[in-house]
Amino acid sequence: MGLVVQKYGGSSVADAEGIKRVAKRIVDAKKNGHQVVVVVSAMGDTTDELIDLAGQVSPIPAGREFDMLLTAGERISMALLAMAIKNLGHEAQSFTGSQAGVITDSVHNKARIIDVTPGRIRTALDEGNIAIVAGFQGVSQDKKDITTLGRGGSDTTAVALAAALEAEVCEIYTDVDGVFTADPRVVTKARKIDWISFEDMLELASSGSKVLLHRCVEYARRYNIPIHVRSSFSGLQGTWVSNEPQGDNKVEQAIISGVAHDTSEAKITVVGVPDKPGEAATIFRAIADNQINIDMVVQNVSAASTGLTDISFTLPKTEGRKAIDALEKTKSTIGFESLRYDDQIAKISLVGAGMKTNPGVTAGFFEALSDAGVNIELISTSEIRISVVTRADEVTEAVRAVHTAFGLDSESDEAVVYGGTGR
Repeated sequence: MGLVVQKYGGSSVADAEGIKRVAKRIVDAKKNGHQVVVVVSAMGDTTDELIDLAGQVSPIPAGREFDMLLTAGERISMALLAMAIKNLGHEAQSFTGSQAGVITDSVHNKARIIDVTPGRIRTALDEGNIAIVAGFQGVSQDKKDITTLGRGGSDTTAVALAAALEAEVCEIYTDVDGVFTADPRVVTKARKIDWISFEDMLELASSGSKVLLHRCVEYARRYNIPIHVRSSFSGLQGTWVSNEPQGDNKVEQAIISGVAHDTSEAKITVVGVPDKPGEAATIFRAIADNQINIDMVVQNVSAASTGLTDISFTLPKTEGRKAIDALEKTKSTIGFESLRYDDQIAKISLVGAGMKTNPGVTAGFFEALSDAGVNIELISTSEIRISVVTRADEVTEAVRAVHTAFGLDSESDEAVVYGGTGR
């Protein structure tokens, strides 16, 4: 049997009972002949509690020390999990991200992995041990400082280790039974997907699906590492994410894979921009220089009488203040009239590779939103995705309407959510 990398989210190791349950699952994999590497998140809401604590001490904590604080959560859970495994009669060694050879750049709080050199992990496996690695963290290549990888960091750690160790599969354990056609917390009749391509999963992840994060899926696609998303609370088969169908899933992919939504974004509109070459470049250079990621971008047709246009774009709410400050500094250069900020929006996306060859998907999407009385503010498309921005208070009704309109509702039991976070 080959090497397996397993990742367990915070809800799976939220307490002592959860840690013992996870330890038994890991030991079972070892007994089945696998070499096992485990990546673990912080227990429950530990990371959020540490963030709150930092905020009470300092309104703007220094990035280096903030990372040092946040990595404590994963170190606690990895050590407890190693103890639980040893209590079951198997040897386990725990490693921090730096000890595991996760090398990153120097951007604190959202570092990117540059390389993985898992020499100590290989040694532990060769000695017959189970290796437990703290997710979400690494060490910077130049300064050797502790860094954290940002949202979804533990998933990315797991896939990066799977690639470096040439694992057969990376198993992502969470508190739902796999990837669903919509968030089961919003659409109770959402269906579990047995297999989904990297391409469709990337679009769902970038559109707000929280089971897997975009960086994790992109890393897996680059190194062709199959991902198996499943629940640590049940023994059911989950969802395979790969280039080709796995196991019994040798069927053609559905036209529509799912509906995703995201309420974590805000919208900025730059009003009264002179419609001439270079203005948009100046706007988005200011955003890029502040390390801010943007999502949807729409430019209106300029008014003939004034020669001015409006440019709107979406970005994470957490970056809103920084973006406004950056743009204000360019006002005299660009000469725009004003800035508008709106954080009461939601993005709804319909994803499916089949829409490339099936006319009528776009019309059906907009008809479903219209029938639900949902107004559209922005539209963005790719070959396999249609996204719209609506009011945040309309998102639940909109997602359910689109899900039903495309025949995605399950006819059997409702989706089970074992925990409370989806991670």
